[in-house]
Amino acid sequence: MHHCIVVLSNTFNKQLFIQQLLDKKAKGMFESFNQLDAQLFSSYTVQQFLLEEERHGNSGIADAATQSLRSMSSGEQKKMVLKHLLSLKPGVLILDNLFDNLDAEAQQQLKKVLEHTATHTHLIQLLHRKREALPFIQQIVTVTDQGEIVSFDINQEDPAQDAFVQTIPPPLYSYKVDGHELLRFSNVHVSYYDKQVLKNINWSVHAGEFWQLKGPNGSGKTTLLTMITGDNIKGYGKDLYIFGRKKGSGETVWEIKDKIGYLTPAMTDLFSSRHTLAQMIVSGYMDQIGLYSIPTDMQKRSAYEWMQLLSIEQKANKPFCDLSPGEQRMALIARAMVKHPPLLILDEPLAGLDEHNAAKVIQLINKIAAESESAILYVSHQTEEGLQPQKIFELTKTENGSVGKIVSFNLPQIR
Repeated sequence: MHHCIVVLSNTFNKQLFIQQLLDKKAKGMFESFNQLDAQLFSSYTVQQFLLEEERHGNSGIADAATQSLRSMSSGEQKKMVLKHLLSLKPGVLILDNLFDNLDAEAQQQLKKVLEHTATHTHLIQLLHRKREALPFIQQIVTVTDQGEIVSFDINQEDPAQDAFVQTIPPPLYSYKVDGHELLRFSNVHVSYYDKQVLKNINWSVHAGEFWQLKGPNGSGKTTLLTMITGDNIKGYGKDLYIFGRKKGSGETVWEIKDKIGYLTPAMTDLFSSRHTLAQMIVSGYMDQIGLYSIPTDMQKRSAYEWMQLLSIEQKANKPFCDLSPGEQRMALIARAMVKHPPLLILDEPLAGLDEHNAAKVIQLINKIAAESESAILYVSHQTEEGLQPQKIFELTKTENGSVGKIVSFNLPQIR
């Protein structure tokens, strides 16, 4: 079998490359695959089956007839879709960022399945992060900015560079928060349909702290987040305090959201082609998707200073959707942080980024932690080299719901 890993940058036209493989029109070293039928295995493929299930009540996967894809964990969904694709007996299986959003256990299970698959099917793995390379594939290449395919040393070190010289822009105003404690969960239990999801959660977050929230798929990370942001009614009736007030004591959802900056990569798709970079960042002051209020001169100046920090001020009037993935991700962080909220939530902020852009975003997050008074809640099951959270709150699944514990303390950051 002929297998190959392709390490990609975020500037490479991956969609065109995949379509050429599927249409049997690949070029260069991949022309030999044009004689074979190809199938794509990716998060996009899984989403297409989920969409089919939502529209027609049936995903088209025979083994999913007894249990819907929607009710499965991310790992189970990927295993089910992979089994279906292999039943079609493709000559080539294209693996596009196959480990996205999967915890360590699900990744190991998938690797075992693919190692067996490699005995009878050609594999082409497309990835952005070197650590995701399948260990049993020996041929590794990358694509230069000129489109040339060259060999790639997976063990080469990437020189660390300081991407941000300026200090972060100062806040325009201060938030009034009762006390130093921003969040407190005291013996919090959460159940859905008699199934316990969270058990006896005790956790406090104070102003200026840098936390990572970890846990495997399905451990309750999203449940915790939505209880904090006010998007989950399970927060009511619990011993849960947010910004000094007990949940359900009269605060509005908007009063809570006003004190939170939030980022998830999925937000990228919410901004249309008419939204410029400058409009997108300054909209963080209004908590709007797009700009439907007139910003003040000070707010516009502040947004420009954030663009200067990120070295993208020359693209201020360019449509946000035309920026590179790395620029979009940094701009979304600036949008979430522009008002210096008491709490900044970053949900999987590195998903889909290549090595270079992931390193820049890590530097930016560390810089915000060191130079601002915002508490940071970084959410990911991955441990990232270079990221400097002070504390880690880890969820562990049990038969009676996930339990949480503090598993690490780092030295306090110098402010």
